[in-house]
Amino acid sequence: MKFTAAQIAEILEGTVDGNPDTEVSKLAKIEEGTEGSLTFLSNPKYTSYIYSTNASIAIVKDDFYIEEEIDTTLIRVKDPYKAFSTLLEYYNQVKLNKSGIEQPSYISDSATYGENIYLGAFAYIGKNVKIGNDVKIYPNSYIGDNVVIGDNTVVFAGVKIYSESILGNSCVIHSGSVIGADGFGFTPDENGKYSKVPQIGNVIIEDYVDIGAGTTIDRATLGSTIIRKGVKLDNQVQIAHNVEVGENTAIAAQSGVAGSTKIGKNCLIGGQVGIAGHLTIGNKVKIQAQSGIGRNIADEDMIQGTPSFGYSDFNKSYVHFKNLPKIVERINNIEKKL
Repeated sequence: MKFTAAQIAEILEGTVDGNPDTEVSKLAKIEEGTEGSLTFLSNPKYTSYIYSTNASIAIVKDDFYIEEEIDTTLIRVKDPYKAFSTLLEYYNQVKLNKSGIEQPSYISDSATYGENIYLGAFAYIGKNVKIGNDVKIYPNSYIGDNVVIGDNTVVFAGVKIYSESILGNSCVIHSGSVIGADGFGFTPDENGKYSKVPQIGNVIIEDYVDIGAGTTIDRATLGSTIIRKGVKLDNQVQIAHNVEVGENTAIAAQSGVAGSTKIGKNCLIGGQVGIAGHLTIGNKVKIQAQSGIGRNIADEDMIQGTPSFGYSDFNKSYVHFKNLPKIVERINNIEKKL
């Protein structure tokens, strides 16, 4: 797939400085650019590479000043990094622009779907499923009974969406994710034997949510597990039953949230964070990687540690943690003198 400098400039609303007919068919880092590739210059630290790169086209800031001879065709834009991201998104849309229903696949007679959908081979669509327009469901995916999927949502290969789940518009669900599996509900008797508590709720995923590969979101015991608009979940994240994750919150890989915890809006949660159940995490909270959360967190707190405590307090305490052997030795010497 080839694009000319003129075509790219039109997409990015930029201007061409050089040959508008220059063609590219791949993307590259500026220091690794080869003939036929497109790159960008955003960080001034890499400016020297603009004069040595072999990339055919480079996206630069609109006020970039050329100090040496340059062979690369430039596309001048207001924000090169944002422009390159826009181009990546456009390229991805073109690359993934599949449509039609491949065979073998199964669609229940009671299921309905909109225009321009893609259904990959060996996909299963259950009873009373409702699928919107421009939805892409890749091979080997399972869509259970009574599931609703909004417009422009992409479900990659091997995803399992259990019955009654509701997905909004423009969501992306990556391979291996499981949406709507049973919550972890068991009751022990006097002999320690566990009886399963039926999980009869569902999962609701609102618009513009991205879910990474291998992530699991459990259905509620009663009611709904809710992932609000704009949430971003990394790979291998566990969201338990009846959890609610607020708008535009991002959770990094290998983190787990236990049942019935409510997480606020615009939170940033690092990798391998463990959050206990029945807690309330406020808005704009930042939790550092590998923290263990066992208490409620107020709005805009920054947290680190296991058990977690205030970020600045953690850093102050860590200085003493590192010096603990020396401190103990000093105390022992003082005790001997006494």
